[in-house]
Amino acid sequence: MLQLIENEKISETVNGKRVITKKPELLAPAGSLEKLKVAVHYGADAVFIGGQEFGLRSNAGNFSIEEMREGVEFAKNYGAVIYVTTNIFAHNENMAGLEEYLQAIEGVGVKGIIVADPLIIETCRRVAPKLEIHLSTQQSLSNWKAVKYWKQEGLHRVVLAREVGAEEMLKMKEEVDIEIEAFVHGAMCIAYSGRCVLSNHMTARDSNRGGCCQSCRWDYDLYEEVDGEEKALFNEDDAPFAMSPKDLKLIESIPHMIELGIDSLKVEGRMKSIHYVATVISVYRKVIDAYCADPENFKIKKEWLEELDRCANRATASSFFEGEPGYEQQMFGIHASKMKWDFAGLVLDYDQNTQMVTLQQRNYFKPGDTVEFFGPDIESFKFEVGQIWDEKGNELEVANHPLQIVKFKCERPLFSYNMMRKENN
Repeated sequence: MLQLIENEKISETVNGKRVITKKPELLAPAGSLEKLKVAVHYGADAVFIGGQEFGLRSNAGNFSIEEMREGVEFAKNYGAVIYVTTNIFAHNENMAGLEEYLQAIEGVGVKGIIVADPLIIETCRRVAPKLEIHLSTQQSLSNWKAVKYWKQEGLHRVVLAREVGAEEMLKMKEEVDIEIEAFVHGAMCIAYSGRCVLSNHMTARDSNRGGCCQSCRWDYDLYEEVDGEEKALFNEDDAPFAMSPKDLKLIESIPHMIELGIDSLKVEGRMKSIHYVATVISVYRKVIDAYCADPENFKIKKEWLEELDRCANRATASSFFEGEPGYEQQMFGIHASKMKWDFAGLVLDYDQNTQMVTLQQRNYFKPGDTVEFFGPDIESFKFEVGQIWDEKGNELEVANHPLQIVKFKCERPLFSYNMMRKENN
């Protein structure tokens, strides 16, 4: 385990107690306007989104310029900011319309872009100078001299390669005065910072232009060639071999990252559900706030770890942060686990007088089910669902239509964007 070293540059003593004055930004993913709003409601300081051009994750629900404008205005009302990924490596055919696109992003109030290609960096500085330029993790930035180079190129922030450890981060902060962003939670790539061509080879979908098919998560059988013939290296009852790494989870390392002076803590997952975004962001928000308020007495709470497990469906590890990972941090054989909790509904409204909840159904539930509510402005609590009605007042035996609007009584107050989930039996 790393030894936690107090960084006096980021703290001061208030009423005899040390407090952190340089609180890191909590950066959330959003693949849609709904996810953006959920991320902000659940505690994100900033949200990164993808536009309909020049970004990776072509399968995510990418934003139009008008949706970006709405997202920026919404975030501003809560003191949050928006960044846009423009992190493809551009080929000749990708260059058309770049200047107009960057100017449009700047025009709607986006704070900055996340970029890998020098062409896009130079173009942005020339045609959209108000935008901050953040170097994408696609550039595999992993040493302080490279950080210094990008600082000299005028970049405001660098997003580190996922392979960078704590000691390397510390050296970067000591040597270069630039904002550093690092991943703390989410999927990891089996290749070095996304430098993968498996997807290209197997499906003609370019990993570095938004088309990754996640070949590393497929099941494979292993053979060796002996005298021109294939010899199986597995038994029929063996679990399939996979080369995927475990997902990243640095919740217990947040104090270390804060003391290192890392400026932005990034959660991966623009294609994840709103339940995932809400759960992960709310937990990291609690950890960051608790440590910054009273680092001397901080302890990771068991309920925080249990809360994260309510949305995780893959095994997790600390990856490279505390040192080079071993085989234990890879996923060989069985590479998925069943979700323990289902996201069952999103609260739209609550009537204090009648105690009626108006909920948008997201998963099957029925009268008599025990559910759990969580979200901003409430402490999580369990509740047994009573009678359910639809919008027209018809009583329902079950709520089983996706996005159906239903109502039921709950004596404890709820608020818009609170969520309901049900344990998976």
